[in-house]
This record gives sequence, structure tokens and C-alpha cells, in this order.
Amino acid sequence: MGNSSRKEEGDEEDEGGKDGEEEETEEEKKKPEEEVEEELPMGVEELLESGDPVLDLSYRKFKRLPTRVCGLMHLEKLYVCGNSIRTVPDSISQLHGLRTLALDFNKLEDVPLAVCELTQLTRLYLGSNRLMSLPPEISNLKNLRCLWIESNYFHRFPKELYDLPHLKSLQIGDNRLKTLPPDLVRMEALRGLWLYTNRFETFPSVLLRMKGLEILDLDRNKISELPSLRRLRALRLFSYDHNPIKEPPEVRDEVLIVGEGAAEFLEIREARKERLRKAAEQEAEELALAGEEPVIHGILKNSSSKQATEEEVDGKDEGTLATEGEEVEEEGDVEPLVTEYDGAELEYDEEPVEYETEEMIYEGEGFEYEGEELEYERAQMDYEYEDQQELCDLGRQDEGA
Repeated sequence: MGNSSRKEEGDEEDEGGKDGEEEETEEEKKKPEEEVEEELPMGVEELLESGDPVLDLSYRKFKRLPTRVCGLMHLEKLYVCGNSIRTVPDSISQLHGLRTLALDFNKLEDVPLAVCELTQLTRLYLGSNRLMSLPPEISNLKNLRCLWIESNYFHRFPKELYDLPHLKSLQIGDNRLKTLPPDLVRMEALRGLWLYTNRFETFPSVLLRMKGLEILDLDRNKISELPSLRRLRALRLFSYDHNPIKEPPEVRDEVLIVGEGAAEFLEIREARKERLRKAAEQEAEELALAGEEPVIHGILKNSSSKQATEEEVDGKDEGTLATEGEEVEEEGDVEPLVTEYDGAELEYDEEPVEYETEEMIYEGEGFEYEGEELEYERAQMDYEYEDQQELCDLGRQDEGA
């Protein structure tokens, strides 16, 4: 029994020793992790101490956000894309002045709730992570204008977005959506919607009621037929490339389209405009030779008619004139002779990484569109962060807001 008791005592000592070894091993494992967290890549220390309101820590191989970042109360823009981050410290909620946060190309499986406490955010980039849903707390981001959640695993449209009253630009391409909910119309502020590379087989009919949409991208789906889009009066760019569609949809004259048959359609439309322009010039020349003044918009501009028109205008209320003008446009569907699009609603702000710019670039095969501030070209969805000001958010007023 003595031997057995000694053996038991020895076993207890051995077990205790093993437990101690295991505890030491776990502690040893934790130590290197802490060291890795505190060890900063070359040049990062200088960035943290610079006092610059823009901090770019992209592609630094971080597995977690350095805790020192959460103490930089002066930060307005923080870019940590292209790392291996799975979550962020709760203390990030202390960055009350943060307006732009880029966490794309990481390993997030959920949106950190601390991010939902950054109520001054206007731009949030969460693309190329592992997200399947959004938390209800995202509704706290009432100032959000631009949200990018492309290249994730969304099977259903996140209805939590309905509670973001100022969201103008939503990038939800390269997910697994098959349908859109009928109450999507609640997102009245939405101006740009990217739905490329999803699983739509039919055109989502709710989009015909999104009267504020200016940019709609349905590239790389399985849609075989498109309805008339003429009722979308705000639409300026529609892309349906790489769908089994043979001819473009009906659109208003000011809409730029990208897809099968679009090039021929645009050539015909431009040729028609050129014929009308030349015909108008020729008519004006003939009238000038005949000693008559040219007809402008169907009204002969002679002295008597001009005087009568001025008297009529003076006798009418301005609000009445505006209402009547709108009714004429609705009833006759009159197209303006000159249509301009100033592109002021598309921004993706970036200084070092340049997400934001007043130009939007969207490349397509044999296609390039350049407006005053809107350029849309199609590439293979590679992100180019160019040194320009504002690309994702839809509106130059956002910076002043």
C-alpha cells in the first residue's frame, strides 16, 4: 500500500506538473500574441504620431487593430483594408469624429457592434469579408451616405438598411441575392445601386418604383428580358452587361446604357440627334435668308409675340407657372433639348487609399462614358484607390453636411 500511495502521490505530482506545463504553455502562447499586437510594422509608429486626421494601415498584415489607434481622437478617416482582421476593439467607439472607416478585404464574419456606435460615419466599407447579415444596431448610423458590402455572402437583402435615411450609394454586388423585397422603395434617398454578379433571373420589378435611382448596375446576372425603363426619370446610367439579353431596353434619351446591343443603339441615337441638329440649323438659315426671325421651341420670337408673352408672364403666379410646366412635361413627355448631368452625387472619398472621388470609374468592353463628374468604366471589379477626391457617396454636399 505504501508503494501504491507513493505512486498516487507521484501521479498527483506528475499531473500537477503536467497542468503547470500546460498553463505555462498557454501563457507562452499568449505572450507572443501580445507581442505581435504591440509590434508595429516599419513606418506605422510615425503614422500614429503624425496627428494626421487620415490614417492608412492597409495591407500591413495585421490580425487585430493596434489598440493605440483607438486613442487617436483626432481621426476622421481610418483605412485598415487588406489585413486579416476578424474583429475590432470595443474602444474604437471612442473615435467620435470618425467619418470614414474602411474594413474591406479582411476576415470579418460579423459587423462589430462597436462600429455601429460610430454615429458620425458617412462612409463604411465592409466589402470582401465573410458577412451574411447586418446587425439591427447598424440603424444607429443615421448619417451614413455610402455603404459597400460587396463580395460577401448575403442571400437576402438586409432590411436593416431601411432605417438609414440618408443612404445614397449601396454597393451589394457579388453576393447571392435572387430577389429584392417590395418595400425596398422605403429607401427614398438611394441614388446608386450596384447589384452585379448576383443570382437574379428576372428583372426585380420593385426597381421600376425607385424613381430617385441615377445609377443601376445589374451586370453578370441571368436576366433574359428587360422592361421599359422610361419611367425612371432620374436614371442616367444603366448597365446590364453579361446577361442573356440581345437588345437594350427602352430608356430616356439622356440615359447611358452598357450591354449587348448598347453600342449600336447609342450610335443610332446620336445619329438621330445629329440629324435634328442639322435640320434646325438649316431651318434657321432659311428663315434668316427670308428676312424672318427663327422659330425657337415653336414660338416665333417677333416683337409683338414677345411683348404679349411678357405681359402674360407678369400676370401669372410663379407657382402656377411651375405647376403648369410640370404638367406639360408629364402629358407630352417632352424631352429637353439639352441634358446635362453634373455627376455631383457619386463619391468615394480617399486621400491615401482614395476611395472617395468626384469621379466614378466604371470600365466596359469598348465603352467609356465621361460626364462632368461621372465616368463609369468596367474592370474585373479590381479596386483602384486613385488620388482623387470623393468616389462612392452620392453628393458633394455630404462633406459640408
